This record gives sequence, C-alpha cells and structure tokens, in this order.
Amino acid sequence: MSIAEQTPVAEKTPFTKQPRRRNGRWAGYLHLLGARMLELKREPEVVFWVFVFPLLLAVGLGIAFRNKPGDASSVAIVAGAGSQEAEALLLRSPQHSSFRVRLMDAEAARKGFRLGKYDLVIEPDGAGGLRYRYDPARPESVLARAQVDDALQAAAGRKEVIATTLVTSSEPGSRYIDFLIPGLLGMNLMNSGMWGIGFALVDMRQRKLLKRFVGTPMRRSDFLLALMSSRLVLMIIEIALLLTLGVLVFHMKVLGSVFSILLLGAVGALCFGGVGLVTASRAQKIESVSGLMNLVMMPMWIFSGVFFSYEHFPAVIQPLIKALPLTALNDALRAVILEGTPLLHQWPRLLVMCLWGGISFVLALKWFRWT
Repeated sequence: MSIAEQTPVAEKTPFTKQPRRRNGRWAGYLHLLGARMLELKREPEVVFWVFVFPLLLAVGLGIAFRNKPGDASSVAIVAGAGSQEAEALLLRSPQHSSFRVRLMDAEAARKGFRLGKYDLVIEPDGAGGLRYRYDPARPESVLARAQVDDALQAAAGRKEVIATTLVTSSEPGSRYIDFLIPGLLGMNLMNSGMWGIGFALVDMRQRKLLKRFVGTPMRRSDFLLALMSSRLVLMIIEIALLLTLGVLVFHMKVLGSVFSILLLGAVGALCFGGVGLVTASRAQKIESVSGLMNLVMMPMWIFSGVFFSYEHFPAVIQPLIKALPLTALNDALRAVILEGTPLLHQWPRLLVMCLWGGISFVLALKWFRWT
C-alpha cells in the first residue's frame, strides 16, 4: 500500500473551515498605492517642488509684505513764489516723517512725476495758493495728495471741528501673511495634485508602462484611484510644514481644528487629483500635458484668490470664480484657519470640490487612453 493510500483524507463538510483568502477587494489598490509611494520616494525633485518651494515662497512673500511703517510719499515742490513757505509748513507738520520733499524747477518735477519718481507735485498758482498735480489712477498719488493737503492745512492753523483720535491695530488674522498662507496651501495642493499625476501618467504612457498594466488582472479604477490617493500622504506633510512655518515664524493664529484642516486638504487633494487625471487622460507627450495643465491651472492662479482677494474682479464673474475648485478650497481653508468656522458651515465649498473631483474621476475612467 502506498503512502498516499495510507493517509486518510478528511471529508469536506459544510462546517469545514475554509482557508483564509489573502487577496481581498482592495489588495490590488493597496499594492498599486505602495508602488506609487516608492516611485515618489525615488524622485528627489518632488521633495523640492512639493515641500521646499512653497516654504521658500511663503518666507519670501512674508518678508516682503511684513508689517512695517508705510513708505514715505515722494513730493516735488516747483520753485516759485510761496514754494519755500509750503516746504517749511510740510517739514514742521506732525506728519513730516511721512514725506520726502524736494524743491526743483517745473520741468524736472513734471518729468519725475511722469516717470513715477514722485507721487505728487505741488505748484504755486501765483495767487498765494497751491495747485496739486496727481494721478487718480495711482493709489500712492491719491494718498499723497490727501496727506499733504491735510498736513499743510493743519500747519497753517486749521481748526478741527470734530475731535478725533487715531488708534492703530495690526493683529494676527488681518495681515497679508495670514491671508497668504491658506492661499499657498490651496495652490500647492492643486500644483502637486495636477503636475504630480499628469506628468506621471504621460511618462508611463510614453514608456509603454500603461500598456503592461492593462495586461495584468488589476482593476483600472484601482490604478487611477491609487494615483489620486497617493497625494494624501504628501498632503499631510505639506499642510504641516506650511502651518508650522506660519505659526512659528510669522506668529499666525490657527483658530480652527487640525482635523478640519486635514479633511479639507484631503478633499482638495483628491479633487485636484481627479482634475489631473482627466487632463492627462489623452495626452501622449510631456509637452502636450504641460500645455493642458497650464491651460487648466492658469485661470485659478489668477482668479481664485491665492495672492490677492478675488473680490477685486467685477461682480458679474463672481459666481464663475466661486465655482472654481481652488476658490472653494482657499475660501474653506481661510474660514477654518483664520475664523474657526465649523465644517458644517463649509458644505457648499465641500460640495464644489467633491463635484469637480468625482466628475473628473468618472470622465478620466471613461476617456483614459492606456496605450
């Protein structure tokens, strides 16, 4: 009798414990996500553009627009009857430190004003009065005219009808750097999501790697979802670095919860990951996807309030601006960080980002070119 015949074979019953499956529904997705993270680890330029560059940009702009006394207005006084008296009045006024005054001939003064060297030109009118030459399209020129006129009238003995008191206020939350940090967070999430995914896809398409992926039993939705969600790990590091810089270096106050900020960052990262997928779904060359990425992101760089408020644009296009995903992300981040707004009140902005990300992912899955 052989060994095989001597070995009893256990009968299978309905109660026999089945061997545990090693590959679940999300096993392929997790393997693809791990492979993508290893690929990012081997690209040192990612570290610079995703982590270092936004910090350098925030530091540079924060220093350039830090809180400091206003620049002195440059004022040219045309030499003539009464010009020296006007100069003396300005120099002995309480606001004399706000002006840089020069006495010169009319031609030099007007030339300097035309070239932007002077904010205001004061000309004696020949009848004991003064004439202001200013440009209403230049804010610094309008400000100089108002300040100089106020200083001259006060120095000449004008009596104030109503007593007023000046109180200066510059608190965290109202400064430019407080406005800038959330905008840079949103912009960086958009850039890393779109450029990181778009370039990776086109590079794999050029090297015929996508064609090899299709030949495996992977789900195509898992592959695209792994690309999108790979930005989540980077998102946590991006938010932590920029917020830490704002708090430690610029003393920014974060009024909202860290969980709310991370959740908004995750939704934003997935949103722009989907937009990056659909943008790069058909491109065959790096040059093509570069142009498409710039075409998609340029309007958001300009209109979505990264470096300045979009309220400056005409009211007729405000609904279109607020429908952009970067506008929704920036507004939501500023509301949470600077005002402590709860997530429950952010649902319209979250809805905008979810619609952009969800629709983009569905379209990318439908239009994606694997060869």
